[in-house]
Amino acid sequence: MTALSPSPDAAAHPSRHNAWLLLPVALALLVSGWQPYDRATWWLEVAPVLIAAPVLVASHRRFPLTPLLATLIAVHALILIYGGAYTYARVPLGYWMQSLWDGSRNPYDRIGHLAQGFVPALVAREILVRRGLQAGPWLLSFLCLCVAEAISAWYELIEWGAAVALQQGADAFLGSQGDPWDTQEDMACAGLGALLALTLLRRWHDRQLTAIKVTTPRRAG
Repeated sequence: MTALSPSPDAAAHPSRHNAWLLLPVALALLVSGWQPYDRATWWLEVAPVLIAAPVLVASHRRFPLTPLLATLIAVHALILIYGGAYTYARVPLGYWMQSLWDGSRNPYDRIGHLAQGFVPALVAREILVRRGLQAGPWLLSFLCLCVAEAISAWYELIEWGAAVALQQGADAFLGSQGDPWDTQEDMACAGLGALLALTLLRRWHDRQLTAIKVTTPRRAG
C-alpha cells in the first residue's frame, strides 16, 4: 500500500492517514524547487500548494478530510509541483504523451486542468455535505460542477493578470503554446474533470463521509 493510496481503515483514522500524505508532497516540493527551469514560473505554479497546505494543516483537527479527498489533493499538488519544475510546456511526461499521440503541443497542462476540476469538485462536495446542505444528488452535483468551473475561470483570470503584469515573462506560466483557444480548452478540461469525479467517485465519497459520521445527502427516489 503506497502513501498516496487510502488504506482500508483510513476513514477511521483520517488525520493519521492525511498526515502521511504531507511527506511525498513536501519532498517533491523541495526537489522541484532546487533547480527549476524558471524560478518565477515555479513560484507561480506551486503557489496553490504553498497556500493550501498550511490551511489544511491548521484545520485538520477541526475538519479532517476524508482519506479519498486528502489523497486527491496530494496527487493534485504533485501535478502542480511537477509542472512547476519544468514549466508545463516542457514536462518530460508531456513530451512522451505528445509523441505517443502524434500531437502538435505538449499536453501536460491538460492533465493539470483536468485535476483543477476533478479535485475542487470533490472539495466542494465534501464541504457542502458536511455543512448540512439539503439538496438532492443532482442539485448537489450541479453546484459542485459550478464551483469547479468558477475556480477554473478565476485561475484563467489570474493567468491573464500575470501576463499583463509580467509581459513576456508570463509565457511559461500561461503555457498556451500558441493555441488561441487555450483558455476555453482549459476550462473544458476542468469541467470534464469535475463531471468525472462526481460520476465515478460519488458512492466511494459517500461511504467515507458516512465512516467519519457525516450525514450524506438523501438520494431522490
